[in-house]
Amino acid sequence: MAFDKQVQVTHELYDYILDHSLAPDDVQRGVIERTRELGRFANLQIPAEQGALLTLLAGVIRPKVAVEVGTFTGYSALCIAKGLAEGGRLLCCDVSEEWTEIARAAWQKAGVADRIDLRIAPALETLDALPSHPHIDLAFLDANKDGYIAYWEALVPRMRPNGLLIADNVLYSGQVTRPEGAPTPEAVHAFNEHVKADRRVEPVILPVADGITLARVKGLDEA
Repeated sequence: MAFDKQVQVTHELYDYILDHSLAPDDVQRGVIERTRELGRFANLQIPAEQGALLTLLAGVIRPKVAVEVGTFTGYSALCIAKGLAEGGRLLCCDVSEEWTEIARAAWQKAGVADRIDLRIAPALETLDALPSHPHIDLAFLDANKDGYIAYWEALVPRMRPNGLLIADNVLYSGQVTRPEGAPTPEAVHAFNEHVKADRRVEPVILPVADGITLARVKGLDEA
């Protein structure tokens, strides 16, 4: 449709993008460095440009209630916490005590630990225990891809009108167009089809990092 407007992102252009975007602060850089020490697991962390986008979106929405599914070492939570409304809270769902210990230390250092409620438990259990009425302003999904649809269905009815749902890795290295039976690409493709068919939201996929979906939750008069 307008493919010729897509720019091939080279290493040089990527550095340019980072140089002209909101940069990680000292605590966030510390989390990035600490996460790199985890070796092959380090790629579970969102990249800096995606963190900047999360901070921008949270700053626009100013959520009083935000939810993150998949916290890892806490970088994305730091990005969201920067945009919380005064008195706002971020609920983080994860199952790893080890990785989230890095997150806890970073949140304390950044002075946002009092705004973040970390629940170590299966995320769906945590979400299902939340009040069922719409009360969430922003939600970020970055966890096991085979759980995305279930997390989505737990979150959408709890989102306020004009609330924003964000899902990471929705292009999955480009494999979503031809998943060919691979479990994770198949799960991501199924999630994308689910979101596309969901009349409760207005979604858009952006080719940021590994692909990110932004979806505005419609009001009752729009659904």
